[in-house]
Amino acid sequence: MERMTTGWINGLIGVVIFSGSLPATRVAVAQFDPVFLTVARAAIAGLLALCLLIIFREKRPAGRDILSLAVVALGVVVGFPLLTALALQHVTSAHSIVFVGLLPLATASFAVIRGGERPKPAFWLFSVLGSALVAGFALTQGLTASPVGDLLMLAAILACGLGYAEGGRLSRTLGGWQVISWALVLSLPLMIAVAFVYRPESFAGIETPALIGLAYVSLFSMLIGFIFWYRGLSQGGIAAVGQLQLLQPFFGLALAATLLHEPVTWTMLGVTVAVIFCVMGARKFAK
Repeated sequence: MERMTTGWINGLIGVVIFSGSLPATRVAVAQFDPVFLTVARAAIAGLLALCLLIIFREKRPAGRDILSLAVVALGVVVGFPLLTALALQHVTSAHSIVFVGLLPLATASFAVIRGGERPKPAFWLFSVLGSALVAGFALTQGLTASPVGDLLMLAAILACGLGYAEGGRLSRTLGGWQVISWALVLSLPLMIAVAFVYRPESFAGIETPALIGLAYVSLFSMLIGFIFWYRGLSQGGIAAVGQLQLLQPFFGLALAATLLHEPVTWTMLGVTVAVIFCVMGARKFAK
């Protein structure tokens, strides 16, 4: 199968998996401290990643890759999960999912800075238009239902975009699942220590939905999704495949409405559809 096509397939699988992240976080953060949720998911995924690296006897990354792995860890292991967990204390998952529409632009920008990619000018036109639609939606909410929540989501998007681009660049030489695994292992000692400090006094009162949410973000959002996502970015190009993130709001809004019974307005749906058209246009001029 053509490398580009394979990259898009892997990227789409990653996006579908990531689509459940914010709804699952919304459920989990209702009973878990945001800091504990962030470090616990990273610690659980890190222990699984360590087992994978040992089983497959992967070589340690070169010294020159450590800094890049640290950037990946700060962006997607700590930054995005923590900032979204904090944001979801102020906004609904349906509202926050729309901000994912900014991820393609953030990822593409860092793809130029860190990955050396050079999309055509028309690509930026479509990407900026899509981002403007998302920002416009936030403004129509009266500068949002929660300015704090929106600022946290914007910071999360920047951290995630950097982590995606850096991981996609590194995956070209290190491998997709190896990148996220080593990033998780690199942060594992700190994550375990902080998880111990912020652990709940008792897990007896934690209800099943919150535990399922923790399990999902630990296994799928923090590990399995990245295996497909980084592989897709390295195969199809960071800026190009990154545009698939515009499908994430669509899947996420559907999950939020179906599983959490959160209100999804026509405005939310309209913005999501419009942004998807923008990303399809951007994809044509990604290279």
